[in-house]
Amino acid sequence: MTAHIRNVAIIAHVDHGKTTLVDALLQQAGAFRQGEEVPTCVMDSNDLERERGITILSKNTAVRYKDYLINIVDTPGHADFGGEVERVLGMVEGCLLIVDVNEGPMPQTRFVLKKALEKGLRPIVVLNKIDRLRTDPHVALNKVLDLFLELGADDDQCEFPYLFASGMAGHARLKLEEEPVDMQPLFESLLHHVPPPAGDENKPLQLQVTTLDYSDYLGRIVIGKIHNGKITSGQQAALINAEGKIIRSKISKLLGFEGLKRVELEAASAGYIVAVAGFSDANIGETITCPENPMALPLIKVDEPTLQMTFSVNDSPFAGQEGKFVTSRQVRERLLRELETNVALRVEEAETTDSFMVSGRGELHLGILIETMRREGFEFQVSQPQVIYRQIDGQPCEPYEYLVLDVPDEAVGSCIEKLGQRRGEMQDMQAGGHGRTQLEFIIPARGLVGFRGDFLRLTRGEGIMSHSFLDYRPLAGSVETRRNGVLISMEEGEATFYALKNTEDRGAFFISPGTRVYKGMIVGEHNRPQDLELNVCKTKQLTNMRSAGAEELTQLQTPVDMNLERALEYIGPDELVEVTPKSVRLRKLNKKLARR
Repeated sequence: MTAHIRNVAIIAHVDHGKTTLVDALLQQAGAFRQGEEVPTCVMDSNDLERERGITILSKNTAVRYKDYLINIVDTPGHADFGGEVERVLGMVEGCLLIVDVNEGPMPQTRFVLKKALEKGLRPIVVLNKIDRLRTDPHVALNKVLDLFLELGADDDQCEFPYLFASGMAGHARLKLEEEPVDMQPLFESLLHHVPPPAGDENKPLQLQVTTLDYSDYLGRIVIGKIHNGKITSGQQAALINAEGKIIRSKISKLLGFEGLKRVELEAASAGYIVAVAGFSDANIGETITCPENPMALPLIKVDEPTLQMTFSVNDSPFAGQEGKFVTSRQVRERLLRELETNVALRVEEAETTDSFMVSGRGELHLGILIETMRREGFEFQVSQPQVIYRQIDGQPCEPYEYLVLDVPDEAVGSCIEKLGQRRGEMQDMQAGGHGRTQLEFIIPARGLVGFRGDFLRLTRGEGIMSHSFLDYRPLAGSVETRRNGVLISMEEGEATFYALKNTEDRGAFFISPGTRVYKGMIVGEHNRPQDLELNVCKTKQLTNMRSAGAEELTQLQTPVDMNLERALEYIGPDELVEVTPKSVRLRKLNKKLARR
């Protein structure tokens, strides 16, 4: 039975066209009816994923081609969501590595590919966006081979099959000279190069939980691959948890994947990827097995978190005015619920009863959690992200990142200088053509905290930056992350045009006239190193000579847009970000001015 199943993961750097390629495969395999409107980026179903154009959660879909069932699992490209990647690779026997033919492999490609090669998978390389070809595609191919060798691939893995494809146009071919028609060459490569699952349906049942989902009707749903045996709807089964304890339960619902939909199944056997309801206590990495002969599979190990921040109840003067969920109990319940599906996250009680220490894989990982909670109606405040140090062989160590920058030629010098101040070591520098240069660095993770804002300024918004976790190394010296002081409101009220106009020579504001402010709220960046208190609510004294409406035709500078990501990177150790469904505000830690 397993001979007709292929389980494949899709690996790619952010924005290399992975999700679009899956859309083309689904359409050509008939997952959508003729005439049915096909949504773009089908696999990115979460609002944040569609907005940012990135994949956060790994998803499953299945297509039928000839007599074969091909399970396609989409993985996130970001190292911050590496917890997702590692689990998913345990469900598959092969993978598609998608590389933008114009850019070549990038850091996150490196991160996920390393995990795949460690698992012994043999990738099929797809050089995507061939319809937008700007350079020789064989340059990208050679870079992929270099990357395989660098990551310690064996001879068999280095003899990888490759195709040229365009997800947008919906075609793939083995040679550039061939006429592009459809995705058939890619389907055939999958059948030929990906081995069928190795399970035996006559052995006792073993299903490893790799993803968790939740349904209002069915409760917790566990998704995973059946490694051995058979499973039927309604049968008695046992869960072996992380402590080795056996919990018996009944399989109340068995679901399979067909296109993007989940369909009810009566039974499934080894090799299938299924969703099972009935185990409310199941966690990721645990095994569902038969109660007569329970046998556990090895637990899935996920990389440890490298960054932490404190989540606490909002205690600013505007607390409780904009959020729906504002108490510590509600914030605690939401964070614990996130732990059920987000493996790489850790939540611990902090020093005070209304604050929690949340650890994750990076700024993006934690930023997505904060943004998701904000949209759900939560109101809370978070501290500056801190890296997590470890003792290895009695020596203090810190996390290091592998950083790749793609910058305009004129910004190269200033980027190298700025990263040098942040303890970055340059590994490589290559001219990329078209007036751009690619720089590679190894840098402590704390040297990257708050670097993105500087980077955008240095490259005038034209730079591309991506990084991935490398390893823990001995502590580097102090990192110079000098920032100017901040402008702090000394009154509560509404900011006025008059006050902002009179003080705009002191720095750049984050607010505009009419914004409500309170004492201790950060309203802008000072153009000197020290903090400065201002009255931004001051109104004009009216006399008979002037009336309120007779303002001179003057304009204010455009305020700096402090969105959530920028705010998290910007704040210092004595500052907080106040997050509500309607606003993101910066403030000093204590209401009295914390002088630095």
